[in-house]
Amino acid sequence: MTTMSLAARDSSTMLRRNLKRMIRYPSMTVVLIGMPVVFLLLFVYVFGGTMGAGLGGGRGDYIDYVTPAILLMTVMSAVQGTAISVAMDMTEGIITRFRTMHIARVSVLTGHVLGSMIQAALAVVAVLAVALLVGFRPDAGPLGWLAFAGFLAAVTFAFVWLCVGIGLASGSVETASNAPMPLILLPFLGSGFAPTDSMPAAVRWFAEYQPFTPIIETLRGLLMDRPLGNDPWIALAWCAVVALTGYLWSKRRFTRS
Repeated sequence: MTTMSLAARDSSTMLRRNLKRMIRYPSMTVVLIGMPVVFLLLFVYVFGGTMGAGLGGGRGDYIDYVTPAILLMTVMSAVQGTAISVAMDMTEGIITRFRTMHIARVSVLTGHVLGSMIQAALAVVAVLAVALLVGFRPDAGPLGWLAFAGFLAAVTFAFVWLCVGIGLASGSVETASNAPMPLILLPFLGSGFAPTDSMPAAVRWFAEYQPFTPIIETLRGLLMDRPLGNDPWIALAWCAVVALTGYLWSKRRFTRS
């Protein structure tokens, strides 16, 4: 068996392990879905009328505006769970046992990455279904939906690797659960919930140049079938940097540990 086929076989085994953990502990998946749904309902039914008027429309216009940010928050919640799962493996001693087995070492991390991407996809579908129920009306055609799915998968892949590194670097599960919190908060400091031109100058500068603003604008453009401009290329460049940084950091931490 070649090295590549061995790595693929062991990665699929680790993926099954992580999927079984997800099934065995459904409360984590419920929390990952529940928090974005609560934010969605809060911003639609509490702030939606006022915010929609600020956009020159009504509550329905704000639902269309805020849903892409909520979907991105859903992904960030899922990748936060990755950091927790990796930290659990590191603190419970299972990694030491894996090191004594004849398996591809990379499979331990790729199992977490693939499992988290599947979990994130399921969470996004669930939150999107709720958004459609409360009035979200995307204009995307089949190609737009396909591009949306591919782009969101790229974003998930990048930030999953970053959270794998966070989980490996954390000394405890508690630290791993708190360290990725900025990933959930950054959409608030971007164009996720309000246009950047309504913000004070310093906040506006940060909002326009942080990575989540082009990601949100790309998601919004794909779902609402609007011109994308340079946002997809800027967002993908950010994703490439985050993915490479997360992968190299994770590899180094895993090798040292």
